[in-house]
Amino acid sequence: MKSMTGYGKAAVTRDNRELTVELKSVNHRFLDISTKIPRAFISCEDVIRNTLAECLSRGHIDVFINYALVGESDKRVVVDMALAKEYVEAAHRLSSAFPELNHDFNVNALMRSGEVLSLEQTEEDADVLREMVQEAVVKAADNLNAMREAEGNRLRIDLLAKIDNVERLLGKAAQCAPEVVADYRDKLRARITEALADVRLDEAKLVNEVCFFADKSCIDEEITRLYGHIAHAREILSSEEPVGRKLDFLVQEFNRETNTICSKSSYLELTNIALEMKNEIEKIREQVQNLE
Repeated sequence: MKSMTGYGKAAVTRDNRELTVELKSVNHRFLDISTKIPRAFISCEDVIRNTLAECLSRGHIDVFINYALVGESDKRVVVDMALAKEYVEAAHRLSSAFPELNHDFNVNALMRSGEVLSLEQTEEDADVLREMVQEAVVKAADNLNAMREAEGNRLRIDLLAKIDNVERLLGKAAQCAPEVVADYRDKLRARITEALADVRLDEAKLVNEVCFFADKSCIDEEITRLYGHIAHAREILSSEEPVGRKLDFLVQEFNRETNTICSKSSYLELTNIALEMKNEIEKIREQVQNLE
């Protein structure tokens, strides 16, 4: 089980080239890849995306690439010999025209003459660059996944503790449920007796009213389903596969059953227990958003 938050970095050296890939991952519903790379590597974007799709299933991934030469320069000096010849001939003509001036035109002066010298970027081997990118991305993704897995294990421990709290509260709700009907019966009897002090209480009608209320407020099904959801959640959390989407759906079911308990409850203690459960379930939902 992995978190969607993490960082991974890897460097690959080939000859005098060094390429570094950094990956930063945050939450996202799907796999969303954003590349921030030099223009020279735009042709490698398909390699980056395809490689990451094999290593990751969810999350927003920022990809950074840094490329440098650690030995010889990747630029060379180009001499425009024809233009240099034109400068030399022009210098001779000027010297002949103005013999009273010193003739100090030399090689240094020629090199400083406009556009005689220029820098040219040496062409990179595209196949070598793609191989380096793929190798670095795989290593960076491995490092990213190691961090995401460590964070995922911490989330698993936290989620299991929160699920234990939900189960504890559910046990209290199950113990409290029978008291709801008894409390309603006693309050109903007291109200009828107070309102109709001189009239004999019809026990049969009271029983019918209490039975109707008991049926309407029964939360046995919700409790049973919640126990089932708790068992399912623990089963999912024991898996090493991506579980974020499964747990996200299951948490919605947790909420549905707890909301039903709240809507059925007219007993303050049970309502408070259900609200505590909702609060714990909301914490679980927030943590589940971090899971791959």
